[in-house]
Amino acid sequence: MSKKSARDMLFKLVFELGFHKPEESNMYENFLNENDLESENLEYVKRSYTKIVESYEELKDVIKNNTESFAIERIFKVDLAILIVAVYELMYEKETPVEVIANEAVELAKKYSTDKSYVFINGVISNIIKTVRK
Repeated sequence: MSKKSARDMLFKLVFELGFHKPEESNMYENFLNENDLESENLEYVKRSYTKIVESYEELKDVIKNNTESFAIERIFKVDLAILIVAVYELMYEKETPVEVIANEAVELAKKYSTDKSYVFINGVISNIIKTVRK
């Protein structure tokens, strides 16, 4: 499987964080036992998920500070999970080009969210890129 598939799986794990604390769910353990990712992509998901759980509130704060007049509580849970993955990558996966991060986030939104969500997500990521990756 590709990095794109790994990012898709990571998004699903992060989406669940919007509803359950990691210790309240067995989704991560199930993922580790039932995936068909290559070792490099499996390590990406493990590393990323661990860091996202560790810095969840910080990542949400970055999003909150870059959603002009749009309360974070009003963001669809799907869109928030997509943004959290993107912000994580912008902040901690510096070798991944910003264009790839933005494009993958938009593709996830087109696949899993509303017809207009990808425009919102693209705009928020554009704002974040200006502050996180100068």
